Amino acid sequence: MITLMQLLSFMDRGNIGNAKLDGLMTQLHLTGNKYNIALTVFFIPYGLLELPSNLVIQVIRPSRWLPAIMITWGLIMMTMGFVKTYPQLVGLRVCLGVAEAGLFPGVAYYLTMWYPKYMYQYRLALFTGATTLAGAFSGLLAFSIGFMSGDGGLEGWSWIFILEGLVTILVGLLAALVMVDYPATAKFLTAEERSFVIQKRARGAAQDDEHDAVQQVWAAFTDWQVWALSIIQLSFATPMYGIAYFLPTLINSFGYSTSISQLLTVPPYLLATVIILTFAYFSDKLRLRWPFVFAAQLLSLVGYIINISNTSPGVKYFGLYLCVLAATGGPGAISWLANNLGGKYKRATGIALQIGMSNLGGAVASNIFRAQDQPRYLLGFGLEIMFISMGLVAVPITVLVYKRINYRRDRDELLRQQGQKADSKEGGVKPMGDRAPSFRYTI
Repeated sequence: MITLMQLLSFMDRGNIGNAKLDGLMTQLHLTGNKYNIALTVFFIPYGLLELPSNLVIQVIRPSRWLPAIMITWGLIMMTMGFVKTYPQLVGLRVCLGVAEAGLFPGVAYYLTMWYPKYMYQYRLALFTGATTLAGAFSGLLAFSIGFMSGDGGLEGWSWIFILEGLVTILVGLLAALVMVDYPATAKFLTAEERSFVIQKRARGAAQDDEHDAVQQVWAAFTDWQVWALSIIQLSFATPMYGIAYFLPTLINSFGYSTSISQLLTVPPYLLATVIILTFAYFSDKLRLRWPFVFAAQLLSLVGYIINISNTSPGVKYFGLYLCVLAATGGPGAISWLANNLGGKYKRATGIALQIGMSNLGGAVASNIFRAQDQPRYLLGFGLEIMFISMGLVAVPITVLVYKRINYRRDRDELLRQQGQKADSKEGGVKPMGDRAPSFRYTI
């Protein structure tokens, strides 16, 4: 159910890229950078409200909060199909950002309450894999819905918004009926099964400390790993959004018709869905995060280098397959941080900060593929390469710091076993959560 919710979430925010080729630009007179502004305004409330939303989910049950925001953005999406002016479009894109802000960080936190740390990434990948599938479905639906242009006096782009918004509302209503909250309250499990799920999740995880919510929230803001892994996630999110919003336009610039361009967006996303699940499976199995995060960055870097070069359209289309693979590293970076944060409020805050900061990269990605830069889009591809390179630097630094901390804790534990006094920097206060001496960071 949550995978279907994410599929529709990403389709609803990204279908404007398909609508762009189906009459949106001409009917609303989106000249100059107006289209880019319409993309950008979504990410401002979307990025800023993810943290408050992850605190709200501590008060309002997930089975109520997540379907409610879904129904809300479905209504907004349907309304977008009837806009007549550019200001109306911008206003509704802002509202869409407000409504969608709670889904991704909320589910990322919600899954940590159900699954052990080394079963988490594959489940998160099933959820985020919907992001790449959304690109495939958007292209197919846009191709089909495009034939409705003129029906009811509406152009094809209006029907894209209306029909996809309607589906979102229906799925939101279904989610309200079938979603459950946490293992301890799951009625479809027996008492023994609930106990098993809770105990299995607790194995190898950081013990949730007893500090109050304010202390845990502050601990997330001051934890180096939250910001390091936010930079890594930013290196995926910015290229991912750049491709999501401009892939139809980039393919169209190769000389293909609008309908063929919509169809050619499908295969790269299907490949990315397979890779994202493969990486997640082996990452959980090997209990390693960084090699797969690093591999995704390298693959997408090669794709952007191919597309910034002056080569044939066929080679560039192959490069776009690799560009789309930027999406395959996101679950690894989020899982990496989720595995290494203890305390439910700290984990909820840290995940929201990471996703919120990275999604502000979407605001950047919305403005770098400019009409005046076509057909090569040197600025856009160059900036995407810069963001990926930031991640390539941040990953090995993060690994080295984690290894250093784990080594120091192993050494201190050995000294304690030998009856010697270990080094302590805690001032007599027994650390809890991921700061506990017994906790080892996932690499």
